[in-house]
Amino acid sequence: MSQRKATGDAVGRVTIRDVAERAGVSVASVSRVLSGSNYPVSETVRGRVMQVVRDLDYVTNAHARSLAGAGTPTVAILINNVTASAFAHIAKGVEGAATLRGWLSLVGTTGDDPERELAMVNLMRQQGVAAVVLLGGAYDHDAYQLRMARFARSLDTAGSHLVLVGRPALQGDVPATTVDYDNESGAYAMASHLLSAGHRRILVLPGPAELSTAQGRLGGVRRAFAAYRVPFDRGLVRHGPYDDAYGYAAVEAALHETSDFTAVLAGTDIVAAGAMQALRAAGLRVPEDVSITGYDDIPLASQLTPQLTTVHVPYEEMGRVALRAVADRRRGAAAAAGRRCSDAEHLVLGTHVVVRDSVRPPKRRR
Repeated sequence: MSQRKATGDAVGRVTIRDVAERAGVSVASVSRVLSGSNYPVSETVRGRVMQVVRDLDYVTNAHARSLAGAGTPTVAILINNVTASAFAHIAKGVEGAATLRGWLSLVGTTGDDPERELAMVNLMRQQGVAAVVLLGGAYDHDAYQLRMARFARSLDTAGSHLVLVGRPALQGDVPATTVDYDNESGAYAMASHLLSAGHRRILVLPGPAELSTAQGRLGGVRRAFAAYRVPFDRGLVRHGPYDDAYGYAAVEAALHETSDFTAVLAGTDIVAAGAMQALRAAGLRVPEDVSITGYDDIPLASQLTPQLTTVHVPYEEMGRVALRAVADRRRGAAAAAGRRCSDAEHLVLGTHVVVRDSVRPPKRRR
């Protein structure tokens, strides 16, 4: 017998064929013992195989078992920016639900780079993952729709599944699941809250102009102004990235150009934190001089002073729902419900305003 077969590490990794040869049984018998198959295997054979496994220190090829439909399913979570708090909460929901089912989770970052996203999806497809979960907003245009449809069909062919969380749903019958939240209605509710408090001049910081998330939030704000029959001033809309520097710079610039706004409606809680700093730097109090609201309801919102009125998004629940959708498909629940597993599925969760201390009726400022 070769040294590799005797020691398991001198020349290469011990294979299932080595185990079968040493135990004097077929490869199929070894596979049945190691996979816990219901196929009958005598206790004598089982004991002999397990003894050889211990002797050779054999490690099951989990990847091969996954490709064969056995072993531990793996879900790949691809995220634009792992440090973004909202995305992290979605990933936590996916990972938690996966752990409850005994699944593994992998997390990768794309840096909002379409080429890296493509490479990561292809890599996960080659690894035979149960699903690829893409998190966060996207630039919803024809190229995006084509790219996502290609991802979805490629993964479906490989026995995997594409799940989009907090992203635009795909058009047509594409084998993908979308888990989203009522983004526009959340912004509508928040703008309505400010308008009902008497605010009419509201500085709006929805986020990047091309991002689907920001477009939805701005759309909700405009709809609220129309419902209240209040003229909407496009000059009070400032676009920028979802970070505190954008919130600070936008408020600072607006104060130099016009000081008649009485409230700031920020696209995220982090943007709101930056806006709050800029107001204080200018000698203005929140909410006595200027009211401010956020969006997301991440832990930061209740840690600010004053505590931030914001829109609650059920990010962790979205992650759990995404994983459950994948698990249901694997169990064939979609087919049992009378629809093909290749059909698109779009699940939408609700949002609501969390009222805290950062909003008051406006007062006239000098």
